[in-house]
Amino acid sequence: MTQLAPSAQSATPTADPSADQNPTETVVLDVEGMMCAGCVSTVEKKLAQCDGVVTATVNLVTEVAAVECRSTADPQAIAQTLTAAGYPSQIRPAHGQSALAAETDWLVRKQQAQKDQVRQLAIASLLLVLSVIGHLQHLGQPSATNGWLNSWQQLPVLSTLWFHGTLATLTLIFPAREILLDGLKGVRRGSPNMNTLVSLGAVSAYTTSLVALLFPHLGWECFFDEPVMLLSFILLGRTLEQRARFQAASSLRSLIALQPTLARLVPTPELTADPDVSDRQIDPADSTAGVQIPAAQVQVGEWLRVLPGEKVPVDGVIAVGQTTVDESMLTGESLPVVKQPDDEVVAGTLNQTGAITLQVSRTGEKTTLAQMIHLVETAQTRKAPIQGFADVISGYFTYGVLTCAALTFGFWYFVGLPLWPDVAQTAIAHTHHSALSQMSGEMTGEPLLTGSSRLLVSLKLAIAVVVVACPCALGLATPTAILVGSGIGAEQGLLIRGGDILEATRGLDTLVFDKTGTLTTGKPQLTDCLPLTPNVSADQLLQIAATVESGTRHPLGIAIQQAATQKKLRLLPAADFHTQAGFGIAANVITHRETAQYSLGNLAWMGQNGCAVDSQTRSTADQLAQSGKTVVFVATGQQVIGLMGVADALRPETAETIQRLQSLGLDVKILSGDSTAVARAIAQQLDLTDDQVQAEVTPEGKVKAIAHLQESGHRVGFIGDGINDAPALAQADIGMALNSSTEVAMETADIVLMRDDLSDVQAAIQLSHATFNKIRQNLFWAFAYNSVCIPLAAGAFLPAFGLSLNPGFAGGLMALSSVTVVLNSLLLRVSGLKRSAASATG
Repeated sequence: MTQLAPSAQSATPTADPSADQNPTETVVLDVEGMMCAGCVSTVEKKLAQCDGVVTATVNLVTEVAAVECRSTADPQAIAQTLTAAGYPSQIRPAHGQSALAAETDWLVRKQQAQKDQVRQLAIASLLLVLSVIGHLQHLGQPSATNGWLNSWQQLPVLSTLWFHGTLATLTLIFPAREILLDGLKGVRRGSPNMNTLVSLGAVSAYTTSLVALLFPHLGWECFFDEPVMLLSFILLGRTLEQRARFQAASSLRSLIALQPTLARLVPTPELTADPDVSDRQIDPADSTAGVQIPAAQVQVGEWLRVLPGEKVPVDGVIAVGQTTVDESMLTGESLPVVKQPDDEVVAGTLNQTGAITLQVSRTGEKTTLAQMIHLVETAQTRKAPIQGFADVISGYFTYGVLTCAALTFGFWYFVGLPLWPDVAQTAIAHTHHSALSQMSGEMTGEPLLTGSSRLLVSLKLAIAVVVVACPCALGLATPTAILVGSGIGAEQGLLIRGGDILEATRGLDTLVFDKTGTLTTGKPQLTDCLPLTPNVSADQLLQIAATVESGTRHPLGIAIQQAATQKKLRLLPAADFHTQAGFGIAANVITHRETAQYSLGNLAWMGQNGCAVDSQTRSTADQLAQSGKTVVFVATGQQVIGLMGVADALRPETAETIQRLQSLGLDVKILSGDSTAVARAIAQQLDLTDDQVQAEVTPEGKVKAIAHLQESGHRVGFIGDGINDAPALAQADIGMALNSSTEVAMETADIVLMRDDLSDVQAAIQLSHATFNKIRQNLFWAFAYNSVCIPLAAGAFLPAFGLSLNPGFAGGLMALSSVTVVLNSLLLRVSGLKRSAASATG
């Protein structure tokens, strides 16, 4: 299994890099205290001001900042800068056991924070219940059928303004204290946030009510219940929102939790000289052998024992024993995989049936699991372009809301109420208390449009505007959907490198496939070995070809080497290997006679090496090609001495996948370095026309072909697996690589298909569409909510319809908007689980 490697991260630039070419590194910071998109904007600006920072991307949901900085930058100083700005930050350790410990600490902190929120919510709810009970006397006269209600109504102390003022005071002091303090700090730092708006609304309502209580002759309404309602709803919404966020990040937590903590170290085995002996002096059934050590201390080359029911601690190659392994964490496939000696196993997979001994190949950050975790973290940090507009608005949202509130107050005080004096009664129709009425024992009746009543109504409408506005919904709309979508992809074996990749995948209209190793199994077999000179036998030709191909890992070369191994032909001494991607390979081979240079490759490679190919040889090669076989020319000096035919079967799922992609309206094409005849033979099996196939294409030619499609207005996705596919993967709008691909291909690809199944190309596209649809739904809701609720709170519908919001219900709507966005993103899991179930049954 090929080791994953992270690709370069694209982030929104926050600082211009200087002209120097100092190397850069990415530092990941855990950032606390971010409440809304305005906070994200503030954090990014603070990071941009730090010395050495090149780019920074901040995720509100995961509370992570990915900072690309020069090697001269001090990560600790960057974290301290954010902490001093009111956002406590710390550097996240590298992957491995330290990352697992950090994740455990993070889980403990989050769980404790949730407990604190629940406790605060319980206190606020109790105060809200008491506040509601105090208003029961307004429900009607006592009757014989509601005895419990009558008993509460007979407690006059619960209906007094002083009692409700006390409840409001307790609410501000205890459960809402942190909100108020954080809002005040935001003002002092010059970066007001969501807590600033909530604090301003709650304190304004409380202060207005307190003035009405202390100066009853003003005739103002006392609405002490509204700060209690407002803060209770806010705490309820944030508790639900945090739990939903926690659930949205479950996929990443599950990956990190897969990292084993212990490994069983055994002595280095003494391998027997006889390759047919598999015992190797280690008893696989011996469960007592070995010493348990921390997995973080395991080194490459050491030997480990893994018993049934244990997780594989690091990546390695099985030396002794055979078993079945559950690789669902890696591929999303629930069926166990049989593992035998020389097979690779990866960290985090579950050994099921047999004891095995393996030799360590990768540890720490280099394990496949650690690379997967890094890719998922990167994907959840990178922003989708669609988020850019929301970020711009959110960065100025708080200032805009404060301006809107000021305009609302000024309009109604100076223009609105004098113009429509009758709306004053409607605006305070929900009045429960009046200090003047309680102290005089009389109901106030129809309010007079005095200066004080104008001030009261204008102030209440302005407070409602401050409270109902919600930048959180805008800030959460995209990252929550990206978080859930990338997590679902990881669970199902789709490693998608970021939100920008998800968005770009949705726009693809053309898919270009490499042939060998992508549409086909990538494990071709030698079918023909045809010597063309009398002094070279078939076995000699195969022996020479296998020797030259030992310098490459190309699928055709592997097929030739496997054929030689099956015939027990030993490799000859060779040196000076030279490979040119897309053409062939050459090497100096020492035979029993002399040292000579041999070249293996396609017809173009023969031409580059000055080899003349006669008509009879061409005819034989054409016959092999027309039968769907790849022709490998073997030459020494300038003479072709043999031909080899290699056939590569289609993957079992290829034909059905191509049909499904075409049914989605995607144009499918094949770019292959193979001959035209071979490529067209494959195309015929897939019901593709000759126009959809381009053969004998060099790596540079693939890049030009994709660029030509892009210049024609197409959005192109390329699916490949080899070193020669890396340039095309980079050129395409979206590059996809199979898990069996070379490291270079996987480093370049935007999406890695861990199950090695072409049907996951369709799955990735469908996941992209589903995620993007959720983002659009979230953004529509966020914009629609603010577009409707802010004018409603500002009294825009008062003159015509008599509709307005009091601050308490405005706070409830604001909390509901954020929760709605997060829960809507979580609904992605419904479609994701459906796909997973379909894959399992299929």
